Amino acid sequence: MKLTRSIAFRVFLLIAAIQTIILLALTYASVRVQQTNLMDNVRLGAMRATDIIARSTRHSMLLNRKDDVQSIIRSLAGEPGIEGVRVYNKMGEVVFATKESDIQTKVDMKAEACVTCHVGGGLDHATPTSAELSRIFTNPNGDRVLGLITPIRNEPQCAVADCHAHPSNKTILGVLDVKMSLVAVDANLAASRNQLLFLSALSVAAVGLVTGAFIWLFVRRPVKKLMVGMEMVSSGLLDHRLEARTSDEIGQLATTFNEMTEDLSRARRELTAWSHTLEEKVREKTRDLEKAHKQILRVEKMASLGNLASSVAHELNNPLEGILTFARLLIKKLHRSSLPQEEIQDYTADLKLIADESKRSGEIVKNLLLFARHGLPAIQQVRFRTVLDRCVLLVNHHAKINDVEIRSSCGEEDTLECDQGQIQQLMVALMMNAVEAMAPGPGRQEGGVIDIDARWSERRDALVIKVRDTGQGMSEEVKAHIFEPFFTTKSESKGVGLGLAIAYGIVERHHGSIEVESNPGVGTTFTVILPTRQPKAESDDSPHARPEGAYP
Repeated sequence: MKLTRSIAFRVFLLIAAIQTIILLALTYASVRVQQTNLMDNVRLGAMRATDIIARSTRHSMLLNRKDDVQSIIRSLAGEPGIEGVRVYNKMGEVVFATKESDIQTKVDMKAEACVTCHVGGGLDHATPTSAELSRIFTNPNGDRVLGLITPIRNEPQCAVADCHAHPSNKTILGVLDVKMSLVAVDANLAASRNQLLFLSALSVAAVGLVTGAFIWLFVRRPVKKLMVGMEMVSSGLLDHRLEARTSDEIGQLATTFNEMTEDLSRARRELTAWSHTLEEKVREKTRDLEKAHKQILRVEKMASLGNLASSVAHELNNPLEGILTFARLLIKKLHRSSLPQEEIQDYTADLKLIADESKRSGEIVKNLLLFARHGLPAIQQVRFRTVLDRCVLLVNHHAKINDVEIRSSCGEEDTLECDQGQIQQLMVALMMNAVEAMAPGPGRQEGGVIDIDARWSERRDALVIKVRDTGQGMSEEVKAHIFEPFFTTKSESKGVGLGLAIAYGIVERHHGSIEVESNPGVGTTFTVILPTRQPKAESDDSPHARPEGAYP
């Protein structure tokens, strides 16, 4: 349900609207009253200022000292709030003014400010009221100005003076016009109005916040909780309960709702719990089965390849031994024969070739038997640093020929239980594979770096060995078959694909693991994890055991 459609929102909106209207009306009335009072005070101040100006110039006017009067009026030009002061005679001519450019100018006698004072009596008998003495207008700068007109009456001292006597029947001799700037007044009014509006808005916000919080806490939230509870129960969540904190209608409704769903929730809870337990067990077993299935497939694949390799090795071992033996016998017979020396040399070269190839085939058979052997390794305490140094010594010459640098690092405590000969064979196979990966070929230059790092695992129960090279790397398809026997990306003259297969078998027999990370053009990293201790049953094996049927 949208918030704007709720009853609580409508009630809150109505209260906020009424409050806003009332506060705006009060603000408007307060501003009007304040403006009226302020203008009355300004008019009163202007009248007092006018009276002071009239009293200041009275003596000089009686003595007809016009320069003194002009000097007094001119000095008022710099006073704050005074826009200008002018004195008109009975003909409307400016006699004195704060601006000397206004002197001897004539005002419009038909202007509103003049006509309103001369009602029926002409210029000699002006009868203005107190309300008509002031006016408010706007100057060219756009600022408001209060103009206050004060008649200069014909006093007895003026009527009998010799200098400028006026007939006694004239009541008005001229007009004193004072203009007061209302800029400061308007600024104060605007500031006061803004302050009242701000306070009103603040009051609306405060009262609205309190009202909204009250409606939210005591109306909106209980009703919302009740509706959410209804929706949850209707969707099948019968364990949901409402909090009955009050004893009003909403609290009684929540109590009734809880009692109604109690019986259904008990049975539903048991059913749901059993269902969740069953689903979790099924998911767990499924994960275990998938993991076991993958492991079984891999083990069966390698076991099948091992059995095949063992069978092939046994079948080939005896014929190869016979070929090598008879080749050597024939060589001996040729040397005792009476054939010409040239023919003996030709036959001997051919027989040596047969013997060498037979011996090479015997080495392949030996490696096949090493891969397929199911016997346990000869376990003993070995320092890996010793094994690593020997492997570097064995491979270093081949690495230098291919301009490959070997770097190795190993922790101080590197003792582990293993078959030293097999671990040495494992490391040599990985290092030779790395050197050949950096050998010169189409599209790549000769040289590179082999980085060997051996460190304890976090729990210090295994030695983690990383062999990194900067070679050409491998694709995903090649990585999927890298440990299979007879799989190789090299030419026939450089190998038959048994080195990594034998390495995999050695790691498996040591209850470890081997992984490979590689990307084309980046290089390859082999990670070997060997446990520091082997099962006790393996310690009885002969340290000098050899593969069955190995060819010397």
